[in-house]
Amino acid sequence: MVHLTIELIVGFIVLFLVTKILGKVQLTKITPFYFVSSIVLGELLGNAVYDKEVGLLFVLYAIILWGLMIFILAKVSQKFPKTRSFLEGKPSIVIRNGIVDRKELKKNKLDLNELQNLLRHQNVFSIRQVAYAILETNGQVTVLKQWNDSTPTRADLNLPPQPVYLPVTLVIDGEILLDNLREIGWTEERLQSELQAHGVGKTEEVFLAEWLEGDGLHVVPRETQS
Repeated sequence: MVHLTIELIVGFIVLFLVTKILGKVQLTKITPFYFVSSIVLGELLGNAVYDKEVGLLFVLYAIILWGLMIFILAKVSQKFPKTRSFLEGKPSIVIRNGIVDRKELKKNKLDLNELQNLLRHQNVFSIRQVAYAILETNGQVTVLKQWNDSTPTRADLNLPPQPVYLPVTLVIDGEILLDNLREIGWTEERLQSELQAHGVGKTEEVFLAEWLEGDGLHVVPRETQS
């Protein structure tokens, strides 16, 4: 028990020192490289602590060596920028000029639902608000909103507030979301009629269809995607 206690305390201290040396920036980088590094560091410490045949020196050596490797590779990526894309990946523009880039989504194993979720984390509840969206190497999305989205608010103009509505997704990648359709009181026939008014004959031709009270239906045909 005493041996386990000593290894846990020493392992914690050494891991803490390693993370301090690597710096605050590395702690926020959940890139593939740093994800693997974190798993290996945790495994090294976990296996060493609970294996009685592994001594304290091995724990220290393993953590310090792995931490040194991470530190060296971080310095290499800083000094030689070309290696950074290999180690950390490159940002991807998933929405360009308001158009969703399907190729970039597939390349990054991202579907439209996940993209919408990431946008909501940036307080963007409708794709129509987005001019550019960049998928960063840490998996987060940074957003440049449409210029019109920066127009004065009703509060700026001293006008009374109006009700706020969430956009409702009706079609994703050619598939009708029936629950959402019922939520706004529409039938499939009504949806087809609205799509035809936007120049789309079939739901299979729709990449995204979104309804917002007050703004109406926003349709993104498949043919406009990259």
